[in-house]
Amino acid sequence: MPVENSRLSGFFKLSVEERRAKVAQLANLSPEEAEVFSKYGELNEDSANRMIENVIGTMSLPVGIATNFMIDGSQYLIPFCVEESSVVAAASNMAKRCLTNGGFKTDTDNPVMISQIQVLGLDDTEAAGEAILTAKYELMAMCNSLPSTMIKLGGGCKDIQVRSIDTMSGRMLIIHLLIDTRDAMGANAVNTMAELVSDKVEEITGGRVHLRILSNLASQRLARVKAIFTPEEISDDGTRENGSKVITGILEAHHFAMADPYRAATHNKGVMNAISAVALACGQDWRAIEAGCHAWAAVETGTYSSMTRWHRDESGNLVGRIETPMAVGIVGGASKVHPAARANLAILGVESAQELAGIIAAAGLAQNLGAMRALATSGIQAGHMKLHARNMAVSAGALGDEIEKVADIVNTQSGPVTQQLVKDTLEAIRNS
Repeated sequence: MPVENSRLSGFFKLSVEERRAKVAQLANLSPEEAEVFSKYGELNEDSANRMIENVIGTMSLPVGIATNFMIDGSQYLIPFCVEESSVVAAASNMAKRCLTNGGFKTDTDNPVMISQIQVLGLDDTEAAGEAILTAKYELMAMCNSLPSTMIKLGGGCKDIQVRSIDTMSGRMLIIHLLIDTRDAMGANAVNTMAELVSDKVEEITGGRVHLRILSNLASQRLARVKAIFTPEEISDDGTRENGSKVITGILEAHHFAMADPYRAATHNKGVMNAISAVALACGQDWRAIEAGCHAWAAVETGTYSSMTRWHRDESGNLVGRIETPMAVGIVGGASKVHPAARANLAILGVESAQELAGIIAAAGLAQNLGAMRALATSGIQAGHMKLHARNMAVSAGALGDEIEKVADIVNTQSGPVTQQLVKDTLEAIRNS
């Protein structure tokens, strides 16, 4: 039942403990439910309270390690922070199936972010755009006048582009500041630069600057990854004949996603199972990354489609590629504030944002193949439910050794594994 009143005057002024008690009272939480929020893992109460507003506690998710990844000739252990079973296992499985041809090969753009400036009230947007381009170097110099470590390291505003668009509010001039953010994700820097030059933009164009904000469609900051899988590696039994059949099934699944946005949404969710999980583990803004990846999947072809591309080469190998925006950073933000994020970056051993971008995209490509291969062979539920049975056993009330016993029994049953089957199995174990 909802609370009677969610208007809590002065709530933000309370201590974390006082907020927790207030919410427990209003939501009628049991002592056990309320106690959950007083338990802290690697992120302590003070740190959490500095990161966001109205903190009452923290929430933990598992961190698992995906193994077998060879990327650009180096071996990586990749941390995934995710609650869904089979994700880490599938990525690890696919990673070991492309070692014959050297694993994953990456190619990442310089870390250039786009900051957009919206100019309204113009009689002639084309003329205003030309005026901005004429003054481009003056505006770039203003952007780069900020006292910034990023600029000292070679970053900063590198170019300015203009676009005219028709909208329901009339024709607008959109200015893009292209800003190299070096090893930062860069949101604060690009927003600050846009605000810094907005008065000058109004002076040059005679228009009114409205929004000044970065774009999460980081089309100047793409990560590209390629991997080759031999039929023998991709097969069920190590034979070329079986592998060729599996590849045919994978390609049929991929072509479905290329042609149908309903399938593409689920297909791409599989890609993001890895991209978001690694991004979260490493303290990245995974919502921004998700927005950029999905937007690019529509922009690239003009309609929402697969984030990945798969084909069979002349040698019969399965070749996979992904090209997607990847705005990540290894300095600033949660990647430095959150202890687990720092530790996960240490596990990866990355030395640049571009390296991290390539790793995350490689994980997404592997995860996508894992899902398609499962669908093309045993079906997605077989492997997923085998791992998920433990969670279902816990939901049914299994404790200690009962969890594995229930999971082992239901996984040997023919037919679907349902929650009712799990409950009945637990009851049978206890009665015996």
